[in-house]
Amino acid sequence: MSKLKLVLACYNNTLNVIGANTHILVPKRTLFASSQTQLTRGYVFREKVLNVTRQSSSTAARAESGEGDSFLKYLLLLIPVATFGLGTWQMRRRQWKLQLIEELRSLTTAEPISLPTDPMELKTLEYRRVKVRGRYDHSQELYILPRSRVDPEKEAREAGQLSSSGEVGANIITPFYCSDLGIKILVNRGYVPKQRIRPETRMKGQVEEEVDVVGVVRLTEQRKPFIPQNNVEQNRWHFRDLDAMAAVTGAEAIFIDADLGSTIPGGPVGGQTRVTLRNEHMQYVVTWYSLSAATTYMWYLKFLKRVAM
Repeated sequence: MSKLKLVLACYNNTLNVIGANTHILVPKRTLFASSQTQLTRGYVFREKVLNVTRQSSSTAARAESGEGDSFLKYLLLLIPVATFGLGTWQMRRRQWKLQLIEELRSLTTAEPISLPTDPMELKTLEYRRVKVRGRYDHSQELYILPRSRVDPEKEAREAGQLSSSGEVGANIITPFYCSDLGIKILVNRGYVPKQRIRPETRMKGQVEEEVDVVGVVRLTEQRKPFIPQNNVEQNRWHFRDLDAMAAVTGAEAIFIDADLGSTIPGGPVGGQTRVTLRNEHMQYVVTWYSLSAATTYMWYLKFLKRVAM
């Protein structure tokens, strides 16, 4: 625009100079002829100046259009680059999740150790297999519900999928007096269906003698959003609050999930520790890389192929 204004200003000054010289230098008898000649020359000059102006305007417009296309081209290139980066990030997240699942599985299948009683040591042993010997106190059972039965093989097959077992029940938490340690702890004996939650429906599994239990250490659980509060009065627990459970039963705030091998015939089914984490990262990897490939091809058709043609 500044160049255009400069050309127009020069053009205007030139016309003024030509008009002034016409009246001073030309004799009166040739005024009419000279005026016609000067007007013709002025007209031609104006046409030339206008042509230059139009060319300058066209060049400026093409330059602005080129700058706009270039900006749009590189702005749209950010989409395939960003989606490729997200796909790579999800690939790394997937590797991290698989490694974490493998670590949890190794902990829950390792050779059991004797249960330590030091609270600080226990905080570093979640999912570690331990062994205890003692007796159950069936008079103080607690019920965590609703729960579905954990099938490790099925969960491994359906990892990352939304599915339901179709049957709900409860996990039976029973105080356990450890005769070898002299303390009372809490043991998740396992899963029972809804119709067998009441103790009288499973009397065969309510053993009184000493038993050996192998399980995995679990720590207290924070209430997740939309999970109801525990109802201590009605003995309806929705998440693992070790301090509250210990206060109700008089046990230590030590909790283990009994494994499947510790199941007593007729009693709850052990092995209810979920170690398969949701792993949907591969779906995200496919999604982001597909978007990156599609948008890259569209960008190529829009900008590179058009230039080559």
